[in-house]
Amino acid sequence: MDTSIFANMANQLLETLKPYQDDFERFEQLPERGLDRSEILELMERFRSIEQSKWEDGFVSGAVYHGDDEHIDFVNRVYAINSQSNPLHPEVWPSTSKFEAEIVLMTAKMLSAHQTSDQIAGTVSSGGTESILLAMKTYRDWAKETKGVSEPEIIAPTTAHAAFDKAGEYFGIKVMRVPVGIDFRADVKAMEAAITSNTIALVGSAPPFPHGIVDPIEELSDLAYQRGLGFHTDACLGGFILPWAERLGYEVPPFDFRLPGVTSISVDTHKYGYAAKGTSVILYRNPELRHYQYFSVTDWPGGIYISPTIAGSRPGGLIAAAWAAMVSMGEAGYLEAAGRILETTDWLKQEMRGIEELEVIGDPLFLVAFKSEQLNVYQIMEYMTQRNWGLNGLHLPPSVHICVTLRHTQSGVKEQFLEDLKAAVSFVKQHPEASAGLGPIYGMASTVGTQGLVKEVFNWAMDLLYQV
Repeated sequence: MDTSIFANMANQLLETLKPYQDDFERFEQLPERGLDRSEILELMERFRSIEQSKWEDGFVSGAVYHGDDEHIDFVNRVYAINSQSNPLHPEVWPSTSKFEAEIVLMTAKMLSAHQTSDQIAGTVSSGGTESILLAMKTYRDWAKETKGVSEPEIIAPTTAHAAFDKAGEYFGIKVMRVPVGIDFRADVKAMEAAITSNTIALVGSAPPFPHGIVDPIEELSDLAYQRGLGFHTDACLGGFILPWAERLGYEVPPFDFRLPGVTSISVDTHKYGYAAKGTSVILYRNPELRHYQYFSVTDWPGGIYISPTIAGSRPGGLIAAAWAAMVSMGEAGYLEAAGRILETTDWLKQEMRGIEELEVIGDPLFLVAFKSEQLNVYQIMEYMTQRNWGLNGLHLPPSVHICVTLRHTQSGVKEQFLEDLKAAVSFVKQHPEASAGLGPIYGMASTVGTQGLVKEVFNWAMDLLYQV
């Protein structure tokens, strides 16, 4: 195997870290005397000047979903006002409890809670991964108590988020991955065939991260309802844009609490909800199901301990910032933002379909994935990276996607993307042998038998990051 690809990867990573290693003082222990606060703030501004240019011009897929200076300044001010608050102590910060409860209520209403007689309940978490972890822990404990299931299994399409595998590893749940259909949506019959007496829940995504195509949630949730199973809609990515897309007249398959079989939904406020990073919402069809999410100890010398999520202390400032983002946007703001994003995506899909060597996967609403039968799509991604674009490489099949945000709706951004994409296709056609960096690594990860090696490579890269 050509080990030079690992050297290239290391060089790229080290080049990214170089300014932080060489140009700034390194603290390996506490300074004898604390630095002056103005000096620290100046350092932070220097960091920001290096990093902000990577996303503010719209050259990154997803990552920063709003990014307007006034919005960021407003959210930051809200956080600063609430920086000391902690919902672990509601008697001290009752306002944080108010914010969290109202975030849950507003999000539930957006996801059709008012169209059911059930009392939708939920909590705020630290992000989509924690929301998914909490839901799977909830189903595990629910199935153990109500059904006596001691070897729990969940069934998820291969395109469902990797956080479900993390939940399986953390909580001792077997994750049954089922291949999707030729349309890249969950295969209902295949998932039905995978159900056993140990199955506790089925999973569908609205939409999955890789290709942006909503799973057949209605059929899957009906199946779960008929079998007496839990059903989780992972709407972390789409939950704050699909409802507005539907209001704007786009075709959006049902995925929320209008479907009686949907028993939980995860949805990220820090994506298209435009909150600061570090918040998500996990919703359940009723408070009784939510109770299985809680953790409590009553015989500890420190007193009675109970927490609703994985964390004990939680940053109330982030909860306040999420609340502020939602009430400042309002329905009109979310509709306007969704309209701009969807229009930009429509234009991109139309133009990309005109590039003969590329194939847009399906007809997604706001996340465009493409593959190529003629060219190495990872080489295309590498070329785009050299043009400062931060795109997402995908596997099975080899493909790449761009998740469209408000950053991409700025004047000239989509046109620049298309111009650079055409240049990338042309370059790879003329130089099929050219490849460096992550392209070969992604290619290896798409090949059976090499995933273990790739895992070790990225574990090593993670170690390197902690040596900054």
